[in-house]
Amino acid sequence: MNAPAPEPGPAPHRLSPASTSPFSQRSFRFQWPSDLAVSWAFEMETLLLAWFVLVETGSVIWLTGFGALQFVGTLISPLYGVAGDRLGQRRVLSAMRAAYVAQACCIAALALTGQLSVVAVFIIAFGMGLVRPSDIGVRNALIAATMPAPLLAKAIGIERVSMDAARVVGALTGAGIVAMLGMGQAYVVVALLYLVSLALTFGIREPSSEASAIAPASLLAIWQELGAGIAYARRTPALMAALFLACLANFAAYPLTGGLLPHVAREVYRVDQAGLGTLFACFSGGAVLGSLLVSLRGVGPQPARVMLASAALWFGFLLVFARVDNVAIGMALLMVTGFLQSLCMVPMSVLLLRITATAFRGRIMGLRMLAIYGLPVGLLLTGFGIAHLGFAATATIFAGFGLLATLAIAWHWRTALWRMPAA
Repeated sequence: MNAPAPEPGPAPHRLSPASTSPFSQRSFRFQWPSDLAVSWAFEMETLLLAWFVLVETGSVIWLTGFGALQFVGTLISPLYGVAGDRLGQRRVLSAMRAAYVAQACCIAALALTGQLSVVAVFIIAFGMGLVRPSDIGVRNALIAATMPAPLLAKAIGIERVSMDAARVVGALTGAGIVAMLGMGQAYVVVALLYLVSLALTFGIREPSSEASAIAPASLLAIWQELGAGIAYARRTPALMAALFLACLANFAAYPLTGGLLPHVAREVYRVDQAGLGTLFACFSGGAVLGSLLVSLRGVGPQPARVMLASAALWFGFLLVFARVDNVAIGMALLMVTGFLQSLCMVPMSVLLLRITATAFRGRIMGLRMLAIYGLPVGLLLTGFGIAHLGFAATATIFAGFGLLATLAIAWHWRTALWRMPAA
């Protein structure tokens, strides 16, 4: 059966030569530094709390449990999409970032008074997990709403560059600040970054949604709108393929180079917190290079092919990473895998936004964020696997499964993806 043609998006914008940069758009000049600040704070926060949990408990299972709690909100990510489509993406993003400020202030206060405990970290991590997973989806939908269509790929590429660069800076500065100033002062810096991000968000303008009145909605209407978004995705094979691949990457790839890195640093490579920061920075540095390449060259007329090929190579290099116990080689492999994950994820975001009708963008990006639920499931399973089989065997199983599943996705949706006409 031939894939249905995607619904048309907004009419293409004609740009003057002076307007070929996303920064020519006022809203992007506010959103970019806002997203940069919040990404920086995310990385500092994750590193600080993960190391705290690992040191206090000494257990990889507790560590993976903490990582899983940060993503419980992926189950309600589609509802953030519904809210964004109804109320405007900027309003939703502002409310989310106000919540970040509140939770960071709570942790800073507990740390400064010496009351911070693993139980408190888990409780606050659960609260963070209800909101944070949807941030990327809402911000991408907001870019699509405020950016002329010819600049969308560049804007998404720049956004990803800034997010990956913030991971490098956040990992290094997070480790450095906590070593020099302590946990409490480090969290004050995190709270200030969230506050700056919130303030900049108010400068973004979203005319199409904010110019219209906000209609009240019943609970039934909200679920009906969510159901309409799911039905739209189901009848668009390219969307289903991208969503399945996103879930696979979160389940089988990101746990190995994200939530488990504190365990790898301490138990496999035998390095300290500064070494952990360097490992995070290597992965994120490779991701910066990949995102920078996309922002400069674009994703071409066939983003689906770039996405699939990069995913297969990504899992292939993770198979090698699983068997390496030398820290220098591990850092090099982390940089390569970071590069490849950008070449997979940025084209995926461009593909989703490019073929989705404007009225469904928030809901489709919410479903995209729902795919992140694969990450906490993967973290919990890898945690138990490492406890019984060790890191090398567990990582090999997950990376091998990811590679086989990627090939299966490419084959099953080959008509919709590999042979997709140039958009």
